[in-house]
Amino acid sequence: MRNAITRPDSDRMPAEYSSPVKRKRVGVLFGGRSSEHEVSVRSAASVLAHLDRKRYDITAIYIGREGRWTLPSRPPEVSTDAEAREYVRDQARSFRRGSEVVMPARPADDETLLVFTRGTGGADDDLAAGSVRELHLDIAFPVLHGPYGEDGTIQGLLELANVPYVGAGVMASAVGMDKSIMKVLFATRGLPTAAFDTIGRPEWTASRASVLRRVCGGFAFPVFVKPANLGSSIGISKAGNRAELETAIDLAARFDRKVLVEAAVPNAREIEVAVLGNDTPEASVPGEIIPAEGCAFYDYAAKYTKDSGLLVPAPLTPGETVEVRRLAIEAYRAVDAAGLGRVDFLLDREAGTWHVSEINTMPGFTTISMYPRLWEASGLAYGALLDRLIDLGLARHAAKQDLRTSAS
Repeated sequence: MRNAITRPDSDRMPAEYSSPVKRKRVGVLFGGRSSEHEVSVRSAASVLAHLDRKRYDITAIYIGREGRWTLPSRPPEVSTDAEAREYVRDQARSFRRGSEVVMPARPADDETLLVFTRGTGGADDDLAAGSVRELHLDIAFPVLHGPYGEDGTIQGLLELANVPYVGAGVMASAVGMDKSIMKVLFATRGLPTAAFDTIGRPEWTASRASVLRRVCGGFAFPVFVKPANLGSSIGISKAGNRAELETAIDLAARFDRKVLVEAAVPNAREIEVAVLGNDTPEASVPGEIIPAEGCAFYDYAAKYTKDSGLLVPAPLTPGETVEVRRLAIEAYRAVDAAGLGRVDFLLDREAGTWHVSEINTMPGFTTISMYPRLWEASGLAYGALLDRLIDLGLARHAAKQDLRTSAS
């Protein structure tokens, strides 16, 4: 099954961005202060390798684990976790010889978007001795996963600097990261979701026994326990009894101040749909996750280190396909997403009912990741997908420039 890709009028590029001669200046941000740091490095390697050099001037901007923005000594060319870890170590070693990047949190009248200060090999904070030069960008492409990148923080900085960027805005990014708030919005929209409870880390620290009684009394085992603000299945556990539940909450609370406990959908199939667009989003063909042998669910190992299967398109009936694509667009609109998003579902095999699990506003972007694979199966190749995302980011930014910022 293939889905014809069209470009709705509301997502078309304004004339000033459609020059066939001038190459757009794209800054690819990757790394970040997140436990998904290596995943971001792998995603960025694929994006950088597939951006069309005839259409774009490309600058890679690496954000270290400590939060420093730098021009990396070399762009990432990695495809495994081990290669990504070595790349991160290499960038840490070369930091003093590199260029640190500073983005002023204000619009620049002369279109100066980023300022680089050449490192001198001296103290880390000795910036005055280096040379300063300007870097201009037409758009930023934040290939960042998890907190401090996918959660609205980078998006807020780019908004303050008035820099166009790829992907969802501040609110949608923040809601897309916080699974507990996301599920409240899904429920308000009338979307089907599994029952859940949210546990604050202070509550867990002060009243472990009370929390365990509440969860055990409100849910039948098994349940899934996960950090509310994280992705790539990091910190997620499946708990089959009270003791496993306690251990799972302890683990999730190490990654976030909020922990989500979610009822398991019996004998579930894991289905994912990619969504693309701004005001008139489109849904891809659906895909199905087949966790690798030995994996109880689609955890981090199943995603990145083991041979999990991805069935694209998913073997669904025509009616199921229509319904899951409709639900994907409704979930996308529920959080006011833009640019891109991957919506994950659980399908009860026996009852045939759908449950919206979550939306990911910056899904994995390696060539074997589900999001680009779904669009490939829908008739949109990886490179063309990147072009669409850049066009959508520029179109959304141009539309915002028409808004009034004064009451007079």
